[in-house]
Amino acid sequence: MNLPWHLYLMAILYILAGFNHFRNPGMYIKITPPFFKSPKLINVVSGIAEIVLGILLMFSLTTQYAAWGIIALLIAIFPANLYMFQNKKQVLTCQNGFYLYVCPYN
Repeated sequence: MNLPWHLYLMAILYILAGFNHFRNPGMYIKITPPFFKSPKLINVVSGIAEIVLGILLMFSLTTQYAAWGIIALLIAIFPANLYMFQNKKQVLTCQNGFYLYVCPYN
């Protein structure tokens, strides 16, 4: 486990975000676009994916796989971020410019 500190920080943030899917599911279900049939299932799957990828990011052997998985996850959740921005369903009240900044990292 001789990885740069920022990978551990990123891993912890993804793990915490994943657990937040179960602690506060309403926030994520609210921003799921209506064309997805099962927002609760999508919330659970994305939460599990964030936890697993965060854990995998902390081990040298799986860091590259986790990084590619995170890229795929960010692409997969982009419709929710776009829907959130277009419909102003963000939980926090912010300026539009801040929405654009937060959008890919939500």
